[in-house]
Amino acid sequence: MNNLRQLVEAFIFASDSPLSLERLSVLAEQPKSLIKPAVEQLLQDYAASEGGFYLAEVAGGYQFRTVVELAPWLRKLSKERATRFSRAALETLAIIAYRQPATRAEIEYLRGVDSGGVMKTLLDKNLLRILGKKDVPGRPLMYGTSRHFLELFGLRDLNDLPTLKEFAALDPEITAADPLNPEVVSNPHD
Repeated sequence: MNNLRQLVEAFIFASDSPLSLERLSVLAEQPKSLIKPAVEQLLQDYAASEGGFYLAEVAGGYQFRTVVELAPWLRKLSKERATRFSRAALETLAIIAYRQPATRAEIEYLRGVDSGGVMKTLLDKNLLRILGKKDVPGRPLMYGTSRHFLELFGLRDLNDLPTLKEFAALDPEITAADPLNPEVVSNPHD
């Protein structure tokens, strides 16, 4: 291929979801050892430019994203409203993201309320996925976050999630009330 970088750029631009190095290799009919430098050059080129979009590594692949500061203007293009989450949905997503795999009973124990409706909504929005069944009596379903979750929140993988230390640096009260912190989880029957 004469201009592999140009072809890789076109594939990423035309795709509606992030493309992995493996997928780009198949599409371009070139080995990953040639695709990776082309992607790295694109990452550098777009990081150096001050355009309205950039190349991001998200959800195990690469995707063009618009600059956050332009979001209010870009909403004028879309008839869809921006994705908004209720507090219950965010709590449930956070618990699952940090504790996965998690069962519905574990999530409800941490939240202190029934989470069935919220979990169904998150499954319908493709933010959660069923990972299988837990090997305990009753064999409850185990849930985890989906690739769409990573894409929506702009994460390469779950390691990009902020740590409790990072939360504490923002606001010490967050950690004191955090149900994900085992040091502060109390018995709901106290």
